Order: sequence, then structure tokens, then C-alpha cells
Amino acid sequence: MDLGIGLPTSGRQADPEAIVRVALAAERAGLGAVWAFERLLRPAEAVFAGTDQSMPLPDNNALVYDPLETLAYVAAKTSTIRLGTSVVDALFHSPVVLAKRLATLDRLSGGRAVIGLGQGWMQQEFDATGIPARRRGAGFEEHLAAMRACWGPDPVRFDGRFYTIPESEIAPKPTGLTLLAGAAAPAAIERAARLGLGLTVVVFAWDQLRQSVETYRKGGQGPLVAQVNGVITDRPLDERMPLTGSPEQVAEDLAEARALGVDHVFWHPFDGDPDEMVGRIQQLNTH
Repeated sequence: MDLGIGLPTSGRQADPEAIVRVALAAERAGLGAVWAFERLLRPAEAVFAGTDQSMPLPDNNALVYDPLETLAYVAAKTSTIRLGTSVVDALFHSPVVLAKRLATLDRLSGGRAVIGLGQGWMQQEFDATGIPARRRGAGFEEHLAAMRACWGPDPVRFDGRFYTIPESEIAPKPTGLTLLAGAAAPAAIERAARLGLGLTVVVFAWDQLRQSVETYRKGGQGPLVAQVNGVITDRPLDERMPLTGSPEQVAEDLAEARALGVDHVFWHPFDGDPDEMVGRIQQLNTH
């Protein structure tokens, strides 16, 4: 298992100099990866697609740097650390365009890209991109198949229900691209395993993480990434989510995550100091 950190790409922390500073510090500290995420917009109330349920999004979702441009920028400033997304919502992008962007990032970074792909969940983002939310599921599978066709031998051709690529030469081809699926529901996790994707999952509770790992490992052999939307604190916490709290508390949690088969853990310190977090993660990384 290795450890990573989310870059300061959103909210008041978002700043090009800070992004590079944190990425370089993480690389010097021996961390395994830095991460970015995609959010297209922040409506007043985010509605879950296909439901009447809504929730407010945090303030930092109003300003979010594009993850792929950010990681290409970071790739030019670093040399060894992996560059991850958790996640890019594939359905909001044309498969041939996204395939080329991911292959380009992979080539520019020397094969360091670790791309988590999601289906999207917010109705307003589907509306803004002109994609029907009902395309989730079968549409995601076809999108992935179309991108894999782009990365295969030329000439490329794809004829699907949702996407068509005329017979063409399409390059560059990726050389070291790692693909993950961002998933939470059991059916989505099973789909990730069946499609030969790794898994990235946001951790809220131990039972939830155990069930996700168990479901995935029934058919999936790819890398398993745990995303923590929280921080490592100076003092112990009485009430906390897994993998948050004091360094001692988190160290114990990391042992449990390792026993579950988690390959990588990273923290998104949305409300914390990312510079301080690099140092705290480094301390954990050396034990």
C-alpha cells in the first residue's frame, strides 16, 4: 500500500502555484500519487439524477480546476509521482475526445496517469452537457468500449448504440494508462470488476468499505483506491470517519485498510492545509 494526496484544485485553496508546490512536496516525500477531481458546476441544490432528492454542495465546488489540464501541468513539473483522477465523469465527454486527452496525458507524463472514471450523478450536470441521465449503465460500458477501440490498433472503427467512430487512424496510443471506476452501489462495483477496471471508492464507514472491497474482489483484480474526504489532525478525535484523526489513529486504520486489500489511500483536505497534510502523510508513509 502507498499513500497520496488530493491537489488544491477547488475553492479558496485553488491556485496554480499551490498545486505545483503540493505536487512537488508530495513527490519529495515519497508519496505514490496526487489526485484531482471533476465538477462542472455548483447549482443551488444538486439533484440526484432520476430522483427528486437533492442536497447542497460545499462552497468549494463553485471553483474547480479541470482535472486533466491540471494533471498535464503537474506532469511537466514532476517526474515520478502518479497522476490520478477521482473521478472524471466519462459520459459528459465524447469518447473519442476523452480517449485522445487521456492518451496524451499518459504520453506526456511517461505513463503515470491513473484515471478514475465515473458515470455522473447530478442531474444539472447531465442537463448542462446535453446527455440524458438514462445513459448511465449501458452507455458507460459503451463509452469505455469506444475509448478502448481508440487505444487499439489502427484503423479504429466503432459502431454502437450511442457512439460511432468512422474507420480512422487515431493516435497517440497510451503506454501505461491505469483505469479505475468510481463506484459506490454494488451493481456499479460489480460492473467495474467485469469491465476489467480498478476501483476508487470514497470511504464513509468501515462496513461500507469492507462490503465494497468484498464485492469488487469477487471478480476484480485491479488496483483498489480508498479516497478520504477528511484530514489527519494533531489530536485524537472521539468521533471520526475511518482514516481520519490523529496520526496514531490513522496508522491503526491504515493497517486495517491494508488487511482488507486496499492498494492506495489518499486524502482530499478540502478544509485543511494541504501543505501540512503532505508532512503528516509522509510521517505515516515511513512507518
